[in-house]
Order: sequence, then C-alpha cells, then structure tokens
Amino acid sequence: MLLLSSELEFDINKNCKMIKLIIDAARDEIFLMIIDKSNNYSITHENTKNNYEKLTILINEFLDKKKLNFKQISQIYVNRGPGSYAGIRNSLSIVKALHLVNKIDYYSFSFDDFKDINDTKYEKIPELCEKLKIKKNLINPIYLS
Repeated sequence: MLLLSSELEFDINKNCKMIKLIIDAARDEIFLMIIDKSNNYSITHENTKNNYEKLTILINEFLDKKKLNFKQISQIYVNRGPGSYAGIRNSLSIVKALHLVNKIDYYSFSFDDFKDINDTKYEKIPELCEKLKIKKNLINPIYLS
C-alpha cells in the first residue's frame, strides 16, 4: 500500500507541475499570465514605480486568486526587455529568487527574439522559447537607455 500511495502522490505532483507563469514588467503595463493544460489566466497592472516595488505581492495575489502557489509552477517566462529598467530589474530579481528558493526553471525572453514570427501572443511564449531553443536559467537583460 505504501508503494501505491507514493506512486499516486508522484502522479498528483507531476500533474500539478505543468503550470507556467509569464511575467512582463518591461512594457507599458505589468502583465502576468498563468498557463495550465486547459486554461490561461492573465492580469495587468499599471506600470508604476509603486507596482514595481510590490511586484512580488501582485504575483502572489494573482496566484492566490487562482488557488495556486509557487510549488505548482513548473516554469517561469520573464521579459528581459527592451523596456523599463526598473520593471526589468525587479522582475528578473524576483524570478532569480524564485528559482533559488523553489527550484523553478525560468526562461528570459525578448519579443525581439520572436521578430520573424507573426503570431507572438503571450500564450505562445513557452512554445516559441522551446522552438528557438532559448536557454533556461540564463538572463541577458536589454535595457532602454
């Protein structure tokens, strides 16, 4: 019975870890999206210094509304720019901390990476990163001067 219980727990945990989080604080609005097997959820916030400073709180509130936590997130996709220096710096710092604490792999993308692709909706970012072989856990920010 112990083996069966462990196998069941593994399957449950495995299924929970298919949720992806997109964080984009480089553009005109702070954009967050959750992608799971069957649904996508997104939210935007005003692009202000105050919101950059509480970006972790905004992400936690968004996950809480969907009854999720960081242990359920399998991958994070973060926009590395070009764009707002403060937004990029804060979002990259948060993603690196989440990686260290929760062992969540992250992918640092730029919409410039996808300039030759017509359909660059946020929902497509995980598959575009895979298609273009964006390296995981590597950040190379692009700041606007």
